[in-house]
Formats: sequence, structure tokens, C-alpha cells
Amino acid sequence: MPSTDYQGVSASFSNFGRSILSIRRDQVHSMENTHEATRQEFELETFQRQVADRFNGLLPVGSDELLSLSWVRKLLDVFLCCQEEFRVIMFNNKEYMNRTPMDRLMSEFSERSVKALDVCNAIRDGIEQIRQWKKQLEIVLCALDNQRSLGEGQFRRAKKALIDLEIGMLDEKESNASLAHRNRSFGRNNVQKDHKSLGHFRSLSWSVSRAWSAARQLQAIGNNLAAPRGNEIIATNGLAVAVFTMSSVLLFVMWALVAAIPCQDRGLQTHFYIPRQFTWAAPILSLHERILEESKKRDRRNACGLLKEIHQIEKCARRMNELADSIQFPLTEEKEGDVRQRVQELVEVFKAVKDGLDPLERQLFCVLVFGPWYISFMLQSRLLSVVSIFGFWLLTEY
Repeated sequence: MPSTDYQGVSASFSNFGRSILSIRRDQVHSMENTHEATRQEFELETFQRQVADRFNGLLPVGSDELLSLSWVRKLLDVFLCCQEEFRVIMFNNKEYMNRTPMDRLMSEFSERSVKALDVCNAIRDGIEQIRQWKKQLEIVLCALDNQRSLGEGQFRRAKKALIDLEIGMLDEKESNASLAHRNRSFGRNNVQKDHKSLGHFRSLSWSVSRAWSAARQLQAIGNNLAAPRGNEIIATNGLAVAVFTMSSVLLFVMWALVAAIPCQDRGLQTHFYIPRQFTWAAPILSLHERILEESKKRDRRNACGLLKEIHQIEKCARRMNELADSIQFPLTEEKEGDVRQRVQELVEVFKAVKDGLDPLERQLFCVLVFGPWYISFMLQSRLLSVVSIFGFWLLTEY
């Protein structure tokens, strides 16, 4: 559905409050209950508005910065803020948690949260994969950067690292078909040795099984995710709306992480069914459409991840390889200038990955420690403050 179809979605939430949440207000008769209902309705409406505002804050970014490390970190910030606001609402209304249908809704939310933990673990594996590629970039820079003169031995070392980098970035599906072609373009004919290099990148300690699929996991998270019906809103005093909102945010954030970071079977076919009366539907659907459009670009279709820095690594490595294949020694002044320009491009990419990767992983760790899965636990536990303090200590020590 085109983004233009959602321009009218950004109507004020007060209209939504009158059209949906007021169903519950009409059931209140006493003055005391009316006061409590008004407070709770305000709390729920504020949550909806804050979710919309936070995702609207992610929209004003160009396509060249969408899904960059800095943007993904902002996305996780938004997720953690929404999650904390949701936690407060649930904690303030614990008396509804064991009532029908709230018990079922929270059970389904917990199941989605556990599935999201698997996605986060796979994303952490993908971050480690990018870190391996960063090490190869570092070898190239050690060989070619800040050198007074560039010799043949330095280029051989750099080319070997670039070859291993390119092989490591191959998708598992295309690696066997593309290996021989890539070896020829790199001037390398020892296929057995390159298979060994490929094995180096596949020998990491993965947190998910080889049969695990990110696409299937996202589909499982989205299964049976539908806007609450009127009777569910009435029975839960509007809390069903908050659960649906947080579940939709959870699904979108996990989908965006899978789109950006390498992981097994990165299918992006997940569909989002969000009614237009939700004010946060417009920004989320717009971001979803923009990311899909990015994935359809010719130079991104077969990428192992849509993260901006991955695309830059691949592009810079390819340019450096093409330049290295055309070089003859001794270097002419013009060729040496071209090499140093390419090296400077690699320096900028390396710095961006170095500066952004560790903070991103710490944020992901925070999601794992304080993820939605623990909301159900804390609703039943009096040890919330202890758990929170311990979690923040882990975060600072990580």
C-alpha cells in the first residue's frame, strides 16, 4: 500500500479515543470509577501518542542514512522507550492481568517476546559477523594506510584480506555458484583454499541452529496479531489496545533488524496489518515501505544485509580489488594517488563501523536483558527493582 494512502492516518488521537476507548468510558457509572477511567484513558492515549511521535522522529532521514548504524541505534532507543512506557501501564493495572481476555493477550505477547529473543540472538551473531569483516578491513589498512611507499608485498597482503572479506560477505545461497567467478576476478585459482577461507567465516559460535529461519520467526511473531475487538477493549478497560500497539512495535523493530543485519534466511515478506485509526500506523507503515523499496534496488537485492555500512564495505572492497588488479609495479604517481584515495574511503568506512558497532551491540544487549519477555515476569514479581539494578549493572559491565 503506497505511503500516500496513509497521510490521513495522522489525525489527532483524541478522535481515536472517542471512537474506540470511549466504549469503555460509557460503561462507567460511579464518580469514583469515572475518575479512575479518565486517568487510565489519558494514560493509554498518551502512550499511543508517544509511540506515534517517536516513530515520526525516525522518518526525516534520507535514503542514504536509512538503516545506517546510527539510525538503527535510534530505532532501538525508540523501542526501549516504548517498552518502558508499556511496562509502566501494565504495572499500574496489574489487577487486570489475570482476567479474561487480558490473560490470553499477555500470554500471546509473552510468546512473541520469546520468539523475538531468538531474533535478537541471531542479530548478535550478525554483528559478530560484521566485526569479522571489520578485522579484514583493518588488515588492508595496516598494509596500505600511512605507508610512505607502497610495494608489491603490501598489496599481496591487502588483496588476500580483501578476498577473504568478499568471500565472507557472500550469502550462503549464492556462495557455491559465485565462488569460482569471484576467484577469477581476484586472480586466485585455489578453490580449495578459498573454501577454507569461507569456512573461517562460518565457524563462528552461532546462537541459533543451522535450520533456524529469520523469515519464519518473524512470521511466527506476526501470527494472529490483530487489532482488538470492541468487546476485548471493554473487558480490558482499553489495555488490549496497548498490548496490540506494543506487539506491532515489537514486530516492526525485529523486522527492521533482520533487514539491516546479516542473519539466516533474511526474508522480508512479513506483512503489517495496522488499522488506520492508530496514529502510529502512518510512520511505521511509511518506514516499512521505504525499507522494502531500499531492498529492491538493483545493488541491494542480493545483499547479506541492508545496513548502510555493509553496503559501503562491499562497494569500497570491490573498488579496491578492481584497482589492485590493474596495478603494475613500480607504481606511477597517478596510480599511487588512486590507491591512497581508495584507502581513505576504507578508512572512513572502518571508522564508522568501529564507532557504531559496539554501541549497537550494547543496546541489543539491553533489549535482551530488559526485553518485553520480562514484563510478564515482573508483573508477578516483587523483585523488579533488584532485577533492574542487576540488569543495568550487566549493561555497564558488558
